[in-house]
Amino acid sequence: MERPFPTVAVVGLGTMGAGIAVAIAKSGRRVLGIEADADAAVRALARIEEATAHAVQRERLTAEERTALLALITVGDRLDAAAAADLVIEEVPEQLELKREIFAELDRICPPETVLATGTTALSVTRIAAATARPERVLGLHFFNPVHTMKLVEVVRTVLTSPQAAEDAAAFARDLGKEPVAAGDRAGFIVNGLLFAYLNQAAAMFESRYATREDIDAAMRLGCGLPMGPLALLDLIGIDTARTVLEAMYEQSKDRLHAPAPILGQLAAAGLLGRKSGRGFYSYEAPGSSRVVAEASAAAGTRVAGRTVASIGVCGSGTMATGIVEVFAKSGLPVLLAARSQEKADLAKAQLAKSLERSVSRGRLSAEARDAALALVTPTGSYADLAGVDLVVEAVAEDLEVKRELFATLDKIVKPGAVLATTTSSLPVISCATATSRPQDVIGMHFFNPAPAMKLVEVVSTVLTAPDVTATVLELCAKVKKHAVECGDRAGFIVNALLFPYLNDAVRMLQEHYATVDDIDTAMKLGCGYPMGPFELLDVVGLDVSLTIEQVLHQEFREPGLAAAPLLEHLVAAGCLGRKTGRGFRDHARR
Repeated sequence: MERPFPTVAVVGLGTMGAGIAVAIAKSGRRVLGIEADADAAVRALARIEEATAHAVQRERLTAEERTALLALITVGDRLDAAAAADLVIEEVPEQLELKREIFAELDRICPPETVLATGTTALSVTRIAAATARPERVLGLHFFNPVHTMKLVEVVRTVLTSPQAAEDAAAFARDLGKEPVAAGDRAGFIVNGLLFAYLNQAAAMFESRYATREDIDAAMRLGCGLPMGPLALLDLIGIDTARTVLEAMYEQSKDRLHAPAPILGQLAAAGLLGRKSGRGFYSYEAPGSSRVVAEASAAAGTRVAGRTVASIGVCGSGTMATGIVEVFAKSGLPVLLAARSQEKADLAKAQLAKSLERSVSRGRLSAEARDAALALVTPTGSYADLAGVDLVVEAVAEDLEVKRELFATLDKIVKPGAVLATTTSSLPVISCATATSRPQDVIGMHFFNPAPAMKLVEVVSTVLTAPDVTATVLELCAKVKKHAVECGDRAGFIVNALLFPYLNDAVRMLQEHYATVDDIDTAMKLGCGYPMGPFELLDVVGLDVSLTIEQVLHQEFREPGLAAAPLLEHLVAAGCLGRKTGRGFRDHARR
């Protein structure tokens, strides 16, 4: 089969255009680079020469390969050079009228069979195509930056793009060593459509002073395994760029979750655009630097001392409870493992012993440390034994009435001044607190599963939690080597409040037949460096659990955009709950 597009023109040789030109030349194709004027063309060629010289230094190219590659690239300032190309890729600034003018001119210059592609990240490909007399030969080719490392290319079809043009474009991307995904023409396409709504909510969360920028970013990195926190990522992308993408998304969707958070407009107006200006959500060593510089904190030195915690009780016998017991015991703290019966408590300790033994067999724990940890754990079938502990962690079923009943029981048993913590991931901590006569001593301590491996703990203070109780839990987290982030008592806390709307958006995207499960998962893994795609993650978490969290978020914030996607509700109703039932968004029984 003949390789598609042997000669390609690239219009606009900025960072993206130059990267695309090099990637195309590496595939052995002839590249016609086109810039706005002669000076810009000289600078663009110098940029390409410098980038390829760096590639040789880093051993991504040999000197001979670089020479051959550069011989395939011609750079000039005349748009009519595009007449010799089979494919033209436009990479000029994100201005609709500028792109439409260029496409109208390309339509006049190029033969009828030439395919015209725009590299827009947010503008309407359909409106760009409408400037030509060949809309069936116009599509979007959205590469990701840096082009030499990012494997993803979104191939964006309009309602008029011919299937053959889209297939040829996908084959071209594959021939460059990229992985194409098919997307329709709507603002943000797949990756930005899912990513920027999440980034926007993180900016709004920071603006409302719900949590600090450091805690929001740490929560998403440690709680979800993301390569960067959302606010650091906004600084990298550029605050102005993010706002432009969100404006385009909002114009099309009218979803308030896409309306740019006011802080984005304020930062942009002040010239605080992120890394490129030296300051955005964070301050940087210099414009263009990635090195964050510390800023003076008004709260520094004002934190109160916590209470003494010499012994701990954990209520529950499931995976989360035994994982939390393991965390405390391995840190040298005596733990009472309290379950509804002695038999359940003994079984939970047996599971703990197996977990510790696995750590020994993998070389992560010594036999002596295993034995010491086990010796610190006392299983009991009676909550009355918790009377003397300094802190109790509740890790029972995620049912509010069950938790309230347990907290009312603990209130009668546990000594005055002891801290009572709940591990709830979605229920209001204040509802647990008001089941007691000491709401000031109640706090959320949300561990992530598996507790021994996951570094993050969300420390959730209610409006009644005493400052020294918060301090106690923060000090305890540090002692057991967990990274604590502080937040208030509202649905989802930090992680779930940002994660689940993104997952819900992905379900809506599928529901609307915009893209496939595989293409959406591939796009988010390759385009954002996420460890799992949204549908992989939903199947692991459980569709029923995900639906419950979505419903809690919607009930709390009453935002129409947070309503659970009907497709998610239908799959749960049908018993398709993900990996645990063998079928969710994918059929796991056949694997």
